[in-house]
Amino acid sequence: MSDPRVGILLGSASDQEVMSAGAEILRELGVPYEIGIYSAHRTPDRVEEFVSQAASRGIRVLIAGAGAAAHLAGAVAARTQLPVIGVPLAGSALSGLDALLATVQMPAGFPVATMAIGKPGAINAALLAAQILALHDIDLRQRLDAWRAREAKAAVKASEELSKKNR
Repeated sequence: MSDPRVGILLGSASDQEVMSAGAEILRELGVPYEIGIYSAHRTPDRVEEFVSQAASRGIRVLIAGAGAAAHLAGAVAARTQLPVIGVPLAGSALSGLDALLATVQMPAGFPVATMAIGKPGAINAALLAAQILALHDIDLRQRLDAWRAREAKAAVKASEELSKKNR
């Protein structure tokens, strides 16, 4: 997308399926983003280059999704003043618990907003990024309001259909 405002960093190619759920939310809301694979361990210089140039290219929020050691969000937070949102992913025998703990336990001075494990976390990360951007963008705020209204309407409809089935 042109003039990205959100940068989505994936720890590996296997993270793409889950993190694309967040990208879809940003697309729905009309928030320009870019997405790429930036491994904190395999390509640390690539992470450094992307993060160090992000703000000057107009990116305002970074989302980092990684599993197992999940060091990506911390590595990103150590290199920028931009808000960093971490999404722990299930990619090990511990089903994402290790990633959650690695993402949430940042030392003082290097904040990472940590979401839930997996797809719900990717979606919430995108919504939080949009909310941050909406602080200075009334049009985006209105799109977020409309998105929430559609979600509420869908939940009510699903509840009504379930009630009809069980009568």
